[in-house]
Amino acid sequence: MKLLMKIVFTAILVMFLSNVMKGVEVENFTTSIIVAIVLGLLNVFVKPILILFTLPVTVFTLGLFLLVINAILILLCSKIVGGFSINSFFTALLFSMVLSLLQSIMYRMLKDENNN
Repeated sequence: MKLLMKIVFTAILVMFLSNVMKGVEVENFTTSIIVAIVLGLLNVFVKPILILFTLPVTVFTLGLFLLVINAILILLCSKIVGGFSINSFFTALLFSMVLSLLQSIMYRMLKDENNN
C-alpha cells in the first residue's frame, strides 16, 4: 500500500512540475503514473550500474555527479515513455532536483501521518 501511495504522489508531482516548468510536457495523469513507475524502475535497476561505472567521477566531484546521473535517468525515461518529454539536459537536471526535493517533503509528511 505504501508503494502505491508513493507512485501516486510521484505522479501528482510530475503533473504539477509539468504545469509549472517550461520544457516539461506530460500528456495526462495516466502518463504521469507510467513516468513514476518507469522512474522507480530506472532508479532500482539502472542507477546503481551508472553509479558503479562513474564512481571515480562521482568521488572526484564529491557526489555532485549524481545530479547528472539523475538528469540522464529523466532523459532516458522521456525516451521510454510516450507522452512525456523534456526539452533539454538542463531542464532534466532542474526537473530531477525539484522532483527529488518535493518527493522528500511528501514522503516525510506521509511518514509523519502514519506515525500519529
